[in-house]
Amino acid sequence: MFKPSILIVDDEKAARYGMKKILLKDNYSVYEAKDSTEALHMIKTLRPSLVLLDINMPQLDGMKTLEMINAIPNPPLVVIVTAYGSEKIAVDAMKKGAYDYIAKPYEIDELRIIAKNAFDRLALQEENARLRIEIGRLEGMGELIGQSEAMKEVFDKIEKVGTTDVTVLIQGESGSGKELVAREIHRRSKRRNEPLIIMNCAAVPETLVESELFGHEKGAFTGAAERRLGKFELANKGTIFLDEIGDMSTSTQSKLLRILQEQKFERLGGIETLTVDTRIISATHCDLEEEIEENRFREDLYYRIKVVSIKLPPLRHRKEDIPLLVNRFLHHFSEKHQKRMASISHDAMKYLISYDWPGNVRQLKNALESAVVLSNGEILDTTDLPEEIKHPSDNTLPSGSIDYNLTFRDAKKILIENFERDFIKKKLEECDGNISRTAEALDMHRQNLQQKIRELRITKERNYHE
Repeated sequence: MFKPSILIVDDEKAARYGMKKILLKDNYSVYEAKDSTEALHMIKTLRPSLVLLDINMPQLDGMKTLEMINAIPNPPLVVIVTAYGSEKIAVDAMKKGAYDYIAKPYEIDELRIIAKNAFDRLALQEENARLRIEIGRLEGMGELIGQSEAMKEVFDKIEKVGTTDVTVLIQGESGSGKELVAREIHRRSKRRNEPLIIMNCAAVPETLVESELFGHEKGAFTGAAERRLGKFELANKGTIFLDEIGDMSTSTQSKLLRILQEQKFERLGGIETLTVDTRIISATHCDLEEEIEENRFREDLYYRIKVVSIKLPPLRHRKEDIPLLVNRFLHHFSEKHQKRMASISHDAMKYLISYDWPGNVRQLKNALESAVVLSNGEILDTTDLPEEIKHPSDNTLPSGSIDYNLTFRDAKKILIENFERDFIKKKLEECDGNISRTAEALDMHRQNLQQKIRELRITKERNYHE
């Protein structure tokens, strides 16, 4: 929750004293600045909620100072303090972003009411922001979607670490959404208005990784025709996301460790030591502790990059989130490709839920885009789905085995389906593929058996006939 703090900016000590004395009685934290330079520094360091800014000051006047305050990320509310008869100047200031104005000499109650109204507005803004987050979390967080307990834990960690500057290590399989987590952390940080620079360490040849990260001087190596800034310089004051950090060479790891410890580095071929203020978020699909055991990853770096660790569950372990993801992607791709896709059939959704998704959310997203593009109707059906989803080669567990990472409901469903599939296939073989005789042996109606064969995707290893 915001702290009700006020910064008084006035070159006259007596004027600051008078205001401060009034406002302290209402239990506000009150700071003073004698000029614009001091005020701008205090705004960046103390983060006051409200600034009472005198319009007439030496060197840098209040109007110019107002512009500079509003250029600061998440600026405070500003009330312009003018001389009597200078209302036109105050109105101009409000057009440039001031919250309100007060003219000298002012009544004590007038000053107190303006301060109270400003804090009431800030409280309302904070409550609205909180409600937007809560509403957004009904289905997910930004582009991250899910209602499963595993994803709720991820969302909770993102909220907690977002406002800090700690290093974060995101672990998860390929396609599970590690970059989206990094983006959400950055979006919630005080660096949100500064760059988020992304680098996939596995996608850059090892010989070029250091140049990409730290930059190089002209002539540093063959082909270095001019100076180039590295990712860390580009991310100064912002955030750098190092995806697949487990693929980074040990020599580059050493230089990264120095940045984490000292915030210093040199460009390749350079002698100038540069300083950066950059938050580091890393991600990997590797088991870094295993990499440490094999001497492929530095243990001291590992503990530096994982002050907080966030583990993303694979999609097969949160199948209750699949309908949410499907509906979101269906709507998105329908608009993107100008298709009148209203919904998805029950059978098609069952296929999507039962599939194991080795490529995780990325694979599901690509499959849905393909299905939307190829569909001829307004309802996405099983015929629109990719073949590997309808006929997976290894999508089900062997009979009797249990995946304890699944929810009770999903594990039970898979076991029942496996039992039904094996039992029906065995009876079909015993009856030489005759549907009517198999139905009689199973004590089922023939139509119900045909429906089960379709639902369980029992392949026709021999010709089934009536």
